Amino acid sequence: MNTSKNNIDYTLISIILLLGIVSVFTIYTVEPTLPAIYSGINFPEKQIVWYVGGSILIAVIMLIDYDRFRQLTWILYGIGVTMLLMLFFRFPGPIIHDVNGAYSWFKVPVLGTFQPAEIMKVILVLTLAHTMYSHHKKYLEQTVKSDLWLLGKMIGFCLPPMALIAVQPDLGSFLVLAAIAGAMILVSGIRWKLIFTIAGIGFGIIGLIVAAYFIFPDSVAVFLQESVFKHVSSRFYGWLNPEQYSDSGYQLIRAMMAIGSGQLFGKGIGMEAMQVDVPERHTDMIFTAVAEQFGFIGSSIVVTLFFLLLYRLIHIAIQSNDSYGSYIVTGFVGMFAYQIFQNIGMSIQLLPITGLPLPFLSYGGSSTLTYLIAIGIVLNIHSRTKKYMFE
Repeated sequence: MNTSKNNIDYTLISIILLLGIVSVFTIYTVEPTLPAIYSGINFPEKQIVWYVGGSILIAVIMLIDYDRFRQLTWILYGIGVTMLLMLFFRFPGPIIHDVNGAYSWFKVPVLGTFQPAEIMKVILVLTLAHTMYSHHKKYLEQTVKSDLWLLGKMIGFCLPPMALIAVQPDLGSFLVLAAIAGAMILVSGIRWKLIFTIAGIGFGIIGLIVAAYFIFPDSVAVFLQESVFKHVSSRFYGWLNPEQYSDSGYQLIRAMMAIGSGQLFGKGIGMEAMQVDVPERHTDMIFTAVAEQFGFIGSSIVVTLFFLLLYRLIHIAIQSNDSYGSYIVTGFVGMFAYQIFQNIGMSIQLLPITGLPLPFLSYGGSSTLTYLIAIGIVLNIHSRTKKYMFE
């Protein structure tokens, strides 16, 4: 039996390192094309600082046995929900920072802006993993009643942060939490019949909403415009018909023009190559910069790196012989898989545009640190996975 804590996954580290290099280099090439409001901000340098800070956090996380996170679960969950409540009540006012009407950030002196929804993703993964692990330790015999109780607890812990994030409004982070919950429910051991029943009800409700939209389009449009989700309707219209709804579809049109202009090998590197103006190119739309400069070949390499990242995470989840560790890694698989698919998909009109960064590539302190914390926990789980001679 090998229980060495020095069992470091260098493959996963190499993938993250390569993505970090692509991120810093792409942000460096994009910076001269950004609007004047961003002048004076050295984005590549700050991104490097976030990566260095995240690497330090990974080293610290590696020193702690991940099983001890279970003892901190409810403290972390309470802190996460408290921060979201502070945003909801706009308290304390001076540190609340809004962007385009969304109250999703704290403005912290020296550090800059911080988005609690990002760290809540990691907290939710740890919370659900602890809930599943503790439930199965207590209920050794699986019954319909115990499955319903587990499902109820998981949904109950998901609803408060999801509701608080939805009303900010931050649809992107809301959907990430939903993806995390969905991935972890799939491996929770709950009967498939029950899962399919719940999923069927969910899809039925969605079907009714879509039907209502097509039968009563004006009434639905008025309802959305008068609700906190009025931004959802404009993005939805801009996604379906960006040419007709030029305001909400502007970013999508420019993104597809940039990606298409890269063709097979790209237009080159730097400002002269990136002639298409794409809003938020250093953050949510960074994939357009990769595609325009390096074309289909460069984009495919980046997508391949993301595929290898997900493959490696799935392998670690399967390899772990501790159910708690497997649950955690599965939650991170759901988180990364959804964000990668959503970010790239929204750039090519496969999905509606939501404010989600591309993991490890987009500029951002809160998001980059969150993703590196997640990777640190995964590396911790892998390093403490016991290997037996006869398995």
